[in-house]
Amino acid sequence: MNSEPALVGLATVFVLGIGAQWLAWRLGLPSILLLLVFGFIAGPIAGILEPDALLGDLLFSTVSLSVALILFEGGLSLRIEELRDAGQALGRMLTVGAAITWLLASGGAHVVLGFPLASAFLLGAILVVTGPTVIGPLLREIRPSGMVGPLLKWEGIVVDPIGATLAVLVFGVTVGEPTSSFGAASLHAAHELLRTVLVGGAVGAAAAFPLVWLLHRYAIPDHLQNPVALMLVVAAFATANSLQAESGLLAVTLMGVLIANQTVAVVKHIIEFKENLRVVLIASLFMLLAARLQLEQVGTLGWRSAVFVAWLMLVVRPVSVWLATIGCGLTWQERTFLSWFAPRGIVAAAVSSIFALRLGAAGEPLVQETFFVIVATVAVYGLTAGPLARWLGLAVRDPQGVLIVGGHPAALAIAAALQAASVPVLLVDSSRLNVQTARMAGVPSHHVSILSEHVMDELELGGIGRLLALTSNDEVNSLAALHFSDIFGRAEVYRLTPKGEQSSRTKMASHLLRGRLLFAQPTTFEDLHGRFAAGALLKRTTLSEAFTLESFYAQHGHDALMLFVIGAGERLTVCVADETPAPKAGESIISLVAGPPRTAI
Repeated sequence: MNSEPALVGLATVFVLGIGAQWLAWRLGLPSILLLLVFGFIAGPIAGILEPDALLGDLLFSTVSLSVALILFEGGLSLRIEELRDAGQALGRMLTVGAAITWLLASGGAHVVLGFPLASAFLLGAILVVTGPTVIGPLLREIRPSGMVGPLLKWEGIVVDPIGATLAVLVFGVTVGEPTSSFGAASLHAAHELLRTVLVGGAVGAAAAFPLVWLLHRYAIPDHLQNPVALMLVVAAFATANSLQAESGLLAVTLMGVLIANQTVAVVKHIIEFKENLRVVLIASLFMLLAARLQLEQVGTLGWRSAVFVAWLMLVVRPVSVWLATIGCGLTWQERTFLSWFAPRGIVAAAVSSIFALRLGAAGEPLVQETFFVIVATVAVYGLTAGPLARWLGLAVRDPQGVLIVGGHPAALAIAAALQAASVPVLLVDSSRLNVQTARMAGVPSHHVSILSEHVMDELELGGIGRLLALTSNDEVNSLAALHFSDIFGRAEVYRLTPKGEQSSRTKMASHLLRGRLLFAQPTTFEDLHGRFAAGALLKRTTLSEAFTLESFYAQHGHDALMLFVIGAGERLTVCVADETPAPKAGESIISLVAGPPRTAI
């Protein structure tokens, strides 16, 4: 193959892969669906992309290594603190639930799809895994309350190496190295599983601790920390697999969990680098794997495939969840939502493709059925999980709650006023004294730095839909707005006006840092603090046909600062400097008005 077709193929992977993710974001669709569509169009339909010809013998290794990096990044997002209440349920779902899923999915593959028992058990093992790259974005969009969010995130990441390992064991026992009896096969599988756990765990820990120690000792320069971390991940994966087949996925997942939960070294920059790398890897993998599908394979999908997917969604997942979570303290609403949330993703696609490469033509049905399950589960769960969560009371359609950054008296007064108006509020501050004061005032609060790398895992954001950055530090406000714009959207992150914002350069920097400027009049921290120090009061006023906005200003003066408008259905609108608020009759305004004159002593 000359260099030009190879260059075109590689360019196609990156351009269409990243373009599909951007277009999916613009359309509000799960990116995995467009990646599959783009890959299928570029591969079997247009013939632009031929993965086997492009990578040849490297395809298997490329897919395996990419999955390892994705699982490492997933491990970096897991926090042990999340399992304080959900640990028992997670353990049951990863053991009892995974076993039930495997057996029932295998039975369905044999009975419904007509797979031989060996292939049925292999497909069932592959479908034990869910899709962390799909689950994460969906959870960020739904923002469910309670334990379901942490449970689903942990299950989606940890079950992947479990399912992949199970598939390897099944392949070795039933296909690769068949044994003479069921007892011998069981003993062989148990021995291989033990070796996989021991080797994967040892290698993962052996790679994580040196990296943490080197970072703690500042033995790696800043510009080499991400490459060194990437080097150790690749080395751990290759080492583990060379010592015990397919133990590398467990090793890199454990490595990520250990690095994320240590408190010795700062690893935020490594986490951010791996998140960016994951986007590229997911785009590339799905493009390559979808392009390997053949038109005739897709044409063979029929009613049996649809029935099999229905079996997985309506029987296998509910039965496994309800049996595994008996006595775990979950409500029926939480168990119901868990029962209807198991999309498959990139790991299932990659593992099935790996075995298809090993089995040749006999493995192609595994790939086509796995891809059909991925498309169907992502589409159905993506469209229905949000409405179901809202119907069960685990999420709200348009969360009106406010996350307030800063616990000083002015911020606390604003939080109390919003809470009195039935708006959910969560206040965060790095000062323990401010947090204690807020709690004594009855305002929900959390002691954490908003810039902490663990802040997203420590906060319960159910019902929270916007951020107000009210600290005295303009840089902290800007960084908080930048960070949470990915969660709430740029339209719902707000910050106080920085000092010296009038110059064009600072205005441009402000735009790049994101965050809309509070309030109806541009307000700095000094302005806000000065008003409260002068005795200003927070007042809620309901407008009517007789008492209009002009009447309000006539009574309180045009220096009165409008902060919020509460409309029909208790919908909250935050007043911002770039829009003139126009509350109507029947709506309420929360404003900061001058207090009564003080009597000189």
